[in-house]
Amino acid sequence: MSVAVLYQALPPPVIDGLRKEAKPGGYSDGGADIAHALRLAGEAVVTPVSAPDPATAMDWVFPDSAAGIAAAVAAGASVLWANTVLFAGHPLEGVLASFDIVGQLPAAMQAFDDKFATNRMLAGAGLPVARSFLLSGTAREGVHTLADVDQSCAEHDMVFPLIVKPVRGRGSQGVTLVDDLAALWSAAADLIQAATFGDMLMVEEYLGGDEMTVTVMPPIAPRPDGSHAQRHWTLRPVYRFDQRGGVAPYNGDVPVTANSMAIDEARLQDPAIVAMLESCAAAAAHVDARSAIRIDCRADGHGTFRLFDLNMKPNMTGPGRPGRDDQDCLSAIAARADGWRYVDLLRAMLAARWRQDSAAS
Repeated sequence: MSVAVLYQALPPPVIDGLRKEAKPGGYSDGGADIAHALRLAGEAVVTPVSAPDPATAMDWVFPDSAAGIAAAVAAGASVLWANTVLFAGHPLEGVLASFDIVGQLPAAMQAFDDKFATNRMLAGAGLPVARSFLLSGTAREGVHTLADVDQSCAEHDMVFPLIVKPVRGRGSQGVTLVDDLAALWSAAADLIQAATFGDMLMVEEYLGGDEMTVTVMPPIAPRPDGSHAQRHWTLRPVYRFDQRGGVAPYNGDVPVTANSMAIDEARLQDPAIVAMLESCAAAAAHVDARSAIRIDCRADGHGTFRLFDLNMKPNMTGPGRPGRDDQDCLSAIAARADGWRYVDLLRAMLAARWRQDSAAS
């Protein structure tokens, strides 16, 4: 078994007028962290260069283009770790039946990266989800217009403060807490005019309680105690604090290690936490999560945690390479609370690799 890690080299496609802005470097930093940690732990990892420099991310990862995948295969890879944003028609689809994969089905990632549609689907399944509606500058079916946004808020029984955010956003980019109609108008108009994320956005209810993020693992992945579950299971929730304007800052500006901590073991018995973890595990099953996903949740005024952001490709950075000591991702923080090192989390993800049934491909 030899692993090649892919990073996002392909430009993000526009899907129904919406796009997910590419991260600078295409997650090559996290991909290099993954490859470096696995190699140090004795796993076979193939790289684009024979003697990769730990300080140079691109020495450790292959582009997710058809040529990049072919280069990884030529280098001896039998496992392709898709540390990238996938979509229907992605070159990885052509090799799903020939190689083991760490990552999601491309079509599933495209479908469930739509935050509005995903939350609506989860709400339809009876899971607690933040309420929201779509907003654009022009009228279309199922989408409210900026000119009538005050009526739209009333129709959905949503009161200020509210959240304005992209439909296919990344992290907290473009996410704004607005306190009144004028602020909503301004934030929404700026997003629509910039068109960085497309021509449509979400207006979402603001949940004023604690924010938690939950990493959900697929059933085949071993637990920290070595046991296996029969269903999707969760790592310990991570509490997010020191938010800016009611929104967790983008991790490119503030490392998550500076504003996040795993909750105490005693709090795991809190009925609200138990219910949140059950909801997150159920949500992962609904989206057929093949690898780790991360779900952000917040408590409402009644103390019920509501899901508001399901991430099919969570950040997976970690320490080990030069200058990366503070780069534990949220999932790694959760794993450490239960006795796992960063590389143990990666090995659990590797153990959950999958291959498409050739009859279904």
